[in-house]
Amino acid sequence: MDSEEYEKRAAIISSCLEMNRTGINQGTSGNISVRHGDGLLITPTSMPYDRLEPEDIVFLAPDGTPQGRNRPSSEWRFHRDILASRTDLNAVVHAHPTYCTTLAILGKKIPPLHYMVAVCGGSDIRCAPYALFGSAELSAHALTALEDRTACLLKHHGVIVVGSSLATAMWRMVEVETLARQYHACLATGTEPPLLSDNQIEEVLAKFNGYGLGQQHDA
Repeated sequence: MDSEEYEKRAAIISSCLEMNRTGINQGTSGNISVRHGDGLLITPTSMPYDRLEPEDIVFLAPDGTPQGRNRPSSEWRFHRDILASRTDLNAVVHAHPTYCTTLAILGKKIPPLHYMVAVCGGSDIRCAPYALFGSAELSAHALTALEDRTACLLKHHGVIVVGSSLATAMWRMVEVETLARQYHACLATGTEPPLLSDNQIEEVLAKFNGYGLGQQHDA
């Protein structure tokens, strides 16, 4: 492999380790992919992150055919389908962080309780309907929930966060889990929180675009 591919594989492993170190993920339940050539590089299935080597990361062709010494993550389908349908994206991160997953179990989207909801592209972070992990149905639900968005919850499952780079997706994952924790804390008081209006979120989106928020993570 050339140096560019090696760096992508190493970055995937580093990000997996970071997810578990910070509590964003547990064990091997998460998975990460990065666009590469006409396909993608993705974490293998059921391998402890601290044992991964760059050669363990799997290349997945557009038709879903894997290349390498391991099988790809069982969630390879939505990784492939998201990157195939969204040319603005280059990385997909999936995990089961506690607060996002708690809301997903309840089937709740994250509403505009805080202006940082806008870092995911709109006034909410949707929750996709339940479907069996790894299935074409789950992939279809995720694609719908991600329309004009860069994150979505998966009912009874977890969360998907995407970005123009892996660094951006990882940064956004932390922001989404923080929002989920804040929403959960509000719900614990027994009431739904007051929400920002669509106009207020539009103002935030315009200001974010002016700042290029998140773009600093694309290098």
